[in-house]
Amino acid sequence: MSTDTITRRPRPAPISLTPGAERRIADLIAKAPGPVAGVRLSTPKRGCSGLAYSIDYVETAKPGDEAIETPSGTLYVDGASLLYLIGSVMDWVEDDFTAGFVFNNPNAKGMCGCGESFTI
Repeated sequence: MSTDTITRRPRPAPISLTPGAERRIADLIAKAPGPVAGVRLSTPKRGCSGLAYSIDYVETAKPGDEAIETPSGTLYVDGASLLYLIGSVMDWVEDDFTAGFVFNNPNAKGMCGCGESFTI
């Protein structure tokens, strides 16, 4: 009987974060109103196009969450949203008029005119 073991390479993170996004996550975790395990990215149904990006504090991970460890804390990706986000790049952008997370999502087929929601 063979005792061969299967060596599996580490699975890549479903999304990538820029250094700006990592810094913003660190800032959010540092300013949390209480103890948190990290922040969760999800895509609830809302907006003109159907889905929106949402970031919320996480006290404990939910079953199905995908944990992405960053140098600044943990980003949990909601299991139900995972397929909509695979291959995305998450960034934090600030300019004279706005500040917020920006997503380069290769799965998005369209966005509403105001940029708040997207469709798959």
